[in-house]
Amino acid sequence: MTSLTLAPVPSASGAIRLRPPRAPQLEASAPAGGGRAMRWFRLHKGELRAALLALLSIAAFIAAWHLLTTHRMTLYVRFSNVPSPEQVLESASRAFRSGRFIDHLLISCRRILFGFTLAAVVAVPLGLLMGRYKLLKEAVFPVSEVLRPIPAIAWVPMAIMLWPSNEESIVFITFLGAFFPILINTLHGMSTMDEVLVRAARCLGAREAATFREVYFPAALPHIFTGLTVGMGVAWVSLIAAEMISGQFGIGYFTWEAYSLVQYPDIALGMICIGVLGLISSVAIRFLGRKVAPWSHAR
Repeated sequence: MTSLTLAPVPSASGAIRLRPPRAPQLEASAPAGGGRAMRWFRLHKGELRAALLALLSIAAFIAAWHLLTTHRMTLYVRFSNVPSPEQVLESASRAFRSGRFIDHLLISCRRILFGFTLAAVVAVPLGLLMGRYKLLKEAVFPVSEVLRPIPAIAWVPMAIMLWPSNEESIVFITFLGAFFPILINTLHGMSTMDEVLVRAARCLGAREAATFREVYFPAALPHIFTGLTVGMGVAWVSLIAAEMISGQFGIGYFTWEAYSLVQYPDIALGMICIGVLGLISSVAIRFLGRKVAPWSHAR
């Protein structure tokens, strides 16, 4: 046990007052690198937990899939003809060694890129203008609401008649799938605009173009990226439906062809590839949204 000694200190009046000695400074018990690692861990603890739970849930899903298909269980839903994970893995090994399967994936990605980009380029400005100008919304919104509920499959015959080739018709159907979610979410973002901010900008001398650029557009950005995320998912659904019905290439055509040839592992492989590609696309849009509109993700 360390004893405490008091050091005498003379004051201006000549009296002696006691002052405890300074405590010795403790040396850093951990190196700087360890401190940085712990700080990074504390800052990203929630993200690491979410990633761990995601991995555990995927592992549990694969384990359940393995048990149900290996034992050919019938729990009202029949798993007797469903391929096991091992069979799908063997099918994937053969497919990825084949250049034809890679071509299917690249063609589908190209169609998504063209259709989704075109939908975003058209729907975002149109939604912003419709949200800003009431007359334009009254003229365009009823038509969009009539067309929006029509499923992608119903558009296939009309698209074949409208466009000179199957490639253009499939891109058009993909465009329609992404267009309406982006448009509706952009309109919603404009409708939630705080008019106090608009009046403040005008009081500061901002003209219409500056107000639109500096106030309306940033306020609607979070909703726009929500629409882009939803639109990407619907675009994949529309693309696969179009490829299954009228396509000759693409991952949707590959999946339907596998069903026609009774190649069950290839069906599961096609479905998994569609899900993974859709996940990568959505994650990329969310990442871009965090970079472009970081204020919408502030905690």
